[in-house]
Amino acid sequence: MATAAKGPDWNRLMLKVPREPVLVSVPAMKYLMVDGQGDPSSSQDFRDAIGALYGLAYTMKFMLKARGIAEGVPMPLEGLFWADDMSAFMKARRGQWKWTLMLLQPPAADAKLLKEARANLERKRRDEQLPLVRLQRFAEGTCAQVLHLGPYAAETPTIAGLHRFIQDQGYALAGRHHEIYLSQPGRGDPAKLKTVIRQPVRKARRTAKRARKAPRTAPQTAATRPARNNPLSRRPAVRSRPGGR
Repeated sequence: MATAAKGPDWNRLMLKVPREPVLVSVPAMKYLMVDGQGDPSSSQDFRDAIGALYGLAYTMKFMLKARGIAEGVPMPLEGLFWADDMSAFMKARRGQWKWTLMLLQPPAADAKLLKEARANLERKRRDEQLPLVRLQRFAEGTCAQVLHLGPYAAETPTIAGLHRFIQDQGYALAGRHHEIYLSQPGRGDPAKLKTVIRQPVRKARRTAKRARKAPRTAPQTAATRPARNNPLSRRPAVRSRPGGR
């Protein structure tokens, strides 16, 4: 008798991530995605992207339910963040950030369902223009991740600790900074916000090369050793020529 395929371990991947860094293997999964640029804390595009993702996700959920496919509520909001100049990202110059917001989708979701859901949602939101949202499989593979507790603006020490862990484990950064918002952004006590910080990694390349041993020189003998008192063994001093015009 065939057994059903085991799904992802959601507790390990996002719901019960420890506050100390760990390594995990993240399978390829299907997401609704929307791209943008600018400071997430003040960008209207960022807020519009969140509204579009949740609007489409719930519309697709109810459409699947009407077809007899029961799925759970949409998973937590996730985001990828980077910058063309990575110093702008590391120094929190958020106006130069680029981002991709994402919502995990069930296996039954497909491009046709998304197209129908968008048409339904646009009919309901006649005065609102939805951003471009796509359905895409996303694979990260081996990642390091940690739970950050507190406001988003205080993530820097947590991120630095995660990067140290990656280096200590013999890995290097290999993808975009990834955040999973277990708490709903913009609501509740900022000190209690829970955010999974994830970083894809790869095995670090060994750059240090073993120093080559210097060739051994033959020991000096009486025949090869220069005589100290032999004037012929001494090189004459080179006198500098007086300068002239």
